[in-house]
Amino acid sequence: MTLSFLVLLVYQTMFVKPSPKPQRPSAAPKTAVAPDAAAPSQMSQPAPAASESASPAAPAAAVIVGDTTEREVVVESEFVRAVFTNRGAELKSWELKRFAGSAGKAMNIIPPDDVGGRPRGFALRTGTAELDERLHRALFRASASAVQVGEAGADLVFEFQDETGVRARKAFRFAGGREPYVVRVSAELSEGGQSVPVALDSGVGIGETERATGSGSFFSPNYYQPPEAILHREGKVTRIAAASLADQASQEGALRYAGVDDHYFIHVAVPGDKRLRVKYDVVTVPGPTAPKQLVAYQAALDGAVDDVAFYLGPKQFDMLAATDRELVRVINFGIFSWMVVPLLRALNWINGYLGNYGWSIIALTILINAVMFPLRHKSVVSMRKMQDLQPEVKAIQDRYAKLKMTDPGRQKMNVELMNLYRERGVNPASGCVPMLLTFPVLFAFYSLLSQAIELRGAPFFGWIHDLSRYDPLFVTPLLMGATMVWQQKLTPTSADPTQQKVMMFMPIMFTFMFLWAPSGLVIYWLVSNVWAIGQQYLTNYMIGPPRARAARPPGERRVKKGDA
Repeated sequence: MTLSFLVLLVYQTMFVKPSPKPQRPSAAPKTAVAPDAAAPSQMSQPAPAASESASPAAPAAAVIVGDTTEREVVVESEFVRAVFTNRGAELKSWELKRFAGSAGKAMNIIPPDDVGGRPRGFALRTGTAELDERLHRALFRASASAVQVGEAGADLVFEFQDETGVRARKAFRFAGGREPYVVRVSAELSEGGQSVPVALDSGVGIGETERATGSGSFFSPNYYQPPEAILHREGKVTRIAAASLADQASQEGALRYAGVDDHYFIHVAVPGDKRLRVKYDVVTVPGPTAPKQLVAYQAALDGAVDDVAFYLGPKQFDMLAATDRELVRVINFGIFSWMVVPLLRALNWINGYLGNYGWSIIALTILINAVMFPLRHKSVVSMRKMQDLQPEVKAIQDRYAKLKMTDPGRQKMNVELMNLYRERGVNPASGCVPMLLTFPVLFAFYSLLSQAIELRGAPFFGWIHDLSRYDPLFVTPLLMGATMVWQQKLTPTSADPTQQKVMMFMPIMFTFMFLWAPSGLVIYWLVSNVWAIGQQYLTNYMIGPPRARAARPPGERRVKKGDA
């Protein structure tokens, strides 16, 4: 129980970041606008921020190539339904058909709110406020009124030109096939016949922070990761929380990918072999109960924006790997990710037969515990031997209790204890070492159930409709706490009565910690406890009841068995 508590404590401390409290808007709210990314030719200097009200609106120039009415273009595939507007040739929504949102409809990872007129996804940013505004409000001519994406992919092109010499073109290539969440973007902009370097804006960012649970305290941890910046540089994945972006807003170099993510979804640019500069900003958007903080970014390349891949979709292992093998590391499986991946594949394999992730978790938990049966059995047997020796150990400790820790005489106590252990063939560490060997598997499975998108929206039975959310009736956490009490009463221990009473407080702490945990994780812990209880009864039957031993005088213990 102590070791289990330490595992959770270390996990919460090292891997679960507290959710930053959303900043409430002031009496006179300001429009949240991300600063522009620098042009490729000015990669070493930050670009000036583009303010929507930086200059008065200029008279509209006559349009040579464009449209007269704002229109929407729907791009649809088996996996995605995207909606573009020809105003600015920007992305309005990106719905994932295989993932349900809070209202039960297809999950739209792009917030539908228009935050103070801020440009939407894939808006062109030049660093010049007036030109950015013109491009944002321009009505582009679309190559199609609707696009159906098949296995071979599809294209959508937007074009605009006016009499002032501004000419813009955006081309979107939807990959389809094994990369259904990838769109490749090309962008060209010229003014007066001169090419203008551009950056692409992510819009307001992504996130579904309404799924966040708990208060973020130790007894009520938040198991849902809020939106944050993420990038891959020199083989290392770096995550930057929204609260820390003020000092790390600009990132550039040979970035394999960079963008934003939340617990289950991601929006990143994958530039290939080109140098990339990203500039992050925190955007506060309205929420159903409180304002939400999202992370936006702008991406500028060292060269033209030509066929740059963007991944907008779920953190699904196989989908990420199909785009870039290193992209799978955006799933925050922790230090035991090398073990999590086989467990994930095993869980999906079992689910292919059972068709229910709740029962699949139970089946895989039983299989894992069955494999670890010998180690746990050896640990319990060792603890039983230590329990049998406890009266004699206590008698030795009582004789030296009055000596200070620095007294050389206490060394004799250690010698007597070691002689006692040697005589009875007991290793004091043999009870812990086998259990420690099982920790990587248990910790990996814990990480899997905390992060796997497969559990998002997956029902179990009865009142549990989503294994990635907490149990709404708190039945499974309470059952888990009860089984922990039962298991603790059965487990052999050499602790004194006072320590045993203190340890009985552990199940209460765990129960409070797991009230807001994903129900799939609680089911795993509950089934593991039930298995451990059953194994304890079986082990007790195999080794018999504890033997009552009275402490013998030291002289008697030194007599060899042959001389007795």
